[in-house]
Amino acid sequence: MLIYFAAAGGLSAVLTCLVMMFAKRRGILDRPDQARKKHTHPVPLLGGAALFIGFWAIVGYLVYHPIFGIELLRTKLFAAFLGSSILFIVGIFDDVYTLSTRLRFLVIAFAALVTVLGGLGLEKITNPLGGVISLEQGKIVTVFGSFFILADGLVFLWLLSMMFTTKLLDGLDGLATGVVFIGSLIVFFMTTMTKFYQPNVALVSLIFAGTCLGFLFFNFSPAKIFLGESGSLFIGFMLGVLAVIAGSKVATAFLVLAIPILDVARVVYLRLKQGQSIFRGDRNHLHFTLVDGGLSERKVVLLFYVCALVFGLAALFLQSMGKVIALAVIFVGLLFVALHFRTRSASYERI
Repeated sequence: MLIYFAAAGGLSAVLTCLVMMFAKRRGILDRPDQARKKHTHPVPLLGGAALFIGFWAIVGYLVYHPIFGIELLRTKLFAAFLGSSILFIVGIFDDVYTLSTRLRFLVIAFAALVTVLGGLGLEKITNPLGGVISLEQGKIVTVFGSFFILADGLVFLWLLSMMFTTKLLDGLDGLATGVVFIGSLIVFFMTTMTKFYQPNVALVSLIFAGTCLGFLFFNFSPAKIFLGESGSLFIGFMLGVLAVIAGSKVATAFLVLAIPILDVARVVYLRLKQGQSIFRGDRNHLHFTLVDGGLSERKVVLLFYVCALVFGLAALFLQSMGKVIALAVIFVGLLFVALHFRTRSASYERI
């Protein structure tokens, strides 16, 4: 499998270089505004193009030259390809023309819906108290096939939450890409374990990890290229897809992204409480709070990497109830850390 990991990384790196040159020539750049965007110079966008093309080029080839049973995932991968294609197109348009928030949200929701209707679904989830919970309830038969309101509704919301988490996490160089890279490796390791052995899912996860790593070489601080809207949405979407096709390993992916996901929930709550739009950009997210509180950007990014790795490895061995307890501990810790650095940042501003 390692040869495909290396091929994905190499192809992604080459495509990233080509995309950088194209974006510079066309002037498709993210320019600093000293408010939320504090990078020192304009940085090329469109990073999502390298990730999207690199990943699907290799996976598409393997679907028609199958190994490790990857052909068994053909329906779900095709559904993911359709959904990610929609995200890719709207993301590129947003990078170039800056679309309205409402239109962007509608297209993102449509992409998630297309993916679910295309065949990406859950049949059951693990009950933290023991056993499993069947999701095959509320069956609806249409010309497109049979759908389950609860199961497909959960997958739809899951994909949305993953996309918005990585989109909002993409505030520091290499942060979102690196965390998702770790997440895809965790899915790979889990699907190679005897208990969950799924070599086809492991292969797709490893290819995605390689694609992220090839891009991360250029995206880590100081970033030479940014993910852009297409990239930040695509990586969250694909990690969400991998969690579903890996046998409903949603809790595992949730633990890897626990801090960013809970931070998004915290910020959304604050914005609603203050009567602000939940889509309005600001610096209330934890990664910005830590930077404004005195930590360097690299230290914050590495801290998130370590947390994602530790929680991800823990997810490999924790039972369902253990994962719930871990999430509760993370949530409480997040509140204390955010409060501490918010107070620290405010004291700096008064000086």
